[in-house]
Order: sequence, then C-alpha cells, then structure tokens
Amino acid sequence: QVQLVESGGGLVQAGGSLRLSCAASGSSFSIKVMGWYRQAPGKQRELVATITNGGSTNYAESVKGRFTISRDNANDTVYLQMNSLKPEDTAVYYCNVRGPIRGYWGQGTQVTVSS
Repeated sequence: QVQLVESGGGLVQAGGSLRLSCAASGSSFSIKVMGWYRQAPGKQRELVATITNGGSTNYAESVKGRFTISRDNANDTVYLQMNSLKPEDTAVYYCNVRGPIRGYWGQGTQVTVSS
C-alpha cells in the first residue's frame, strides 16, 4: 500500500514563498506520475502540477511562472516550490501518485496566504 507523507504547509503573507514536500513509500510499482492538487473551501479539488519520472511537467494556468514542481526519483519524493503566493492560493494541498490501477492521496497540508 502506497503511503504519502506531506510537509511544508503553513501561513505566509502575499508575495511570500513556501515549499511543499511529499515522500512516497510502500510502492510495489515504478511511480511514473506524481503531482499536487489543491482544494479551497467550497470548491472542487483541482490540479496544480504534475511531473513524470522523465521530468515532464504540467501546470495549471493559474500557477504557471510562480510554482515549480520537481522530484527526486531515487527517493520517490516530489516537491512544490511556490513563489509570489496570492490569497487565492489558499487551500489544502494534496500530493498524488498515479498507480497502474488507482491513484493514491496524501493527507493534505494547509497553505494559507494572508493579504
């Protein structure tokens, strides 16, 4: 069973930065895609960014140029560097791993950006 442990959330002022980390363990398969999603109060969970084990990335339009996703394949860890944060980035951020049959989710980490 894949377990995902996230860290790095917190409270920051608008314009500030945060770095999220997510370490995966217990996988019996090679993890091709890792990513970050977020869910704000009253809204649906949405894609933030994904990255393949080959380094190909995909970003939501709203975070392009501000957020950078990266990963350490050897340790099955994915990172999200968030710069120039805005109040609308406030949400619970979830790490995701795509398995051959299903996806796996972390417990979520709160990011709050004050204006």
